[in-house]
Amino acid sequence: MLKTRLLPSLGGAALVAGLFLVASPLLGLSSPARAGNPRAETVHKVFPSAVRIRITAGGEVVRSASGIAFAREGKRSFVLTNAHVVEPGRAWQEPVRIEVLPSGRDAHLAAKVVATGKLPETDIAVLEVGAELPVTPLAPDESLDLGDDLVVIGAPFGKGLSVAAGIVSQVEYEFLENAAAPRRAKSLKTDAAIGYGSSGGGVFDVPRGRLIGLVEGYRTARVEFGKDADQYAFDVPMPGETFVAPAAKIRRFLADHGLARLSDDGSGEVAQRGRGGTQDAQVAAGQAEVAARTQPVSLPAAPGAL
Repeated sequence: MLKTRLLPSLGGAALVAGLFLVASPLLGLSSPARAGNPRAETVHKVFPSAVRIRITAGGEVVRSASGIAFAREGKRSFVLTNAHVVEPGRAWQEPVRIEVLPSGRDAHLAAKVVATGKLPETDIAVLEVGAELPVTPLAPDESLDLGDDLVVIGAPFGKGLSVAAGIVSQVEYEFLENAAAPRRAKSLKTDAAIGYGSSGGGVFDVPRGRLIGLVEGYRTARVEFGKDADQYAFDVPMPGETFVAPAAKIRRFLADHGLARLSDDGSGEVAQRGRGGTQDAQVAAGQAEVAARTQPVSLPAAPGAL
């Protein structure tokens, strides 16, 4: 009789435990493994600031890429992406419209280009949208080192946002005459695997979740098989050959274009002050001490994706 009563009791306990495990994600309860995973915590922290960028010309989508919202000013938000993303195509027909598609929202926000770099030296651009978006501000210039963990968020092939993980595989620093001055990265690489459409995606350090850079480009290897009329070929991104514009380079770019205020405050909120003020001038003068600039690699992309 005792055995007969014990079995239903054990079965009921197992059922309750199973229901709890299934319901935990729905109730917002994280498992101990998820709560202790710094990479997952970083992704959940920064993902809302990642965006997709879509450009239409003559009513048709002609380009898709990625971006990251990094600053707010009143009711406006500012998005970083690549200069080659917003560079007009020769065959584009009017009207040309740039849209920002925020993550987690069914919205197409009209955007305008407020600053763009000169290719190929500075493959950076800033967009402005008339909406308040979640932001991840720029990290300090010296906030990364060789071997540091990072995550990259982009929109491969113009589809939904996805995450890639890796490490800082190469860092080159500016040469400064003052040895006591903080070192600033002028270029870096990561082994995080990305694909077409990830240009302009944000690069974040783990576990702090700070914006340490922007994807500029990547080197590919061409794979061919078959022969004659049946020959096929495609490009495969090479591990360790993803080129990133570090925070220091982005900060210089902002200063050169009168936007230094967008990188002043670590919260991403910009104080309301005039353009080109004394503080902007001081920042621009301090950032102008550059011995050399990296030359990013511009690579051919699949039609419509960068």
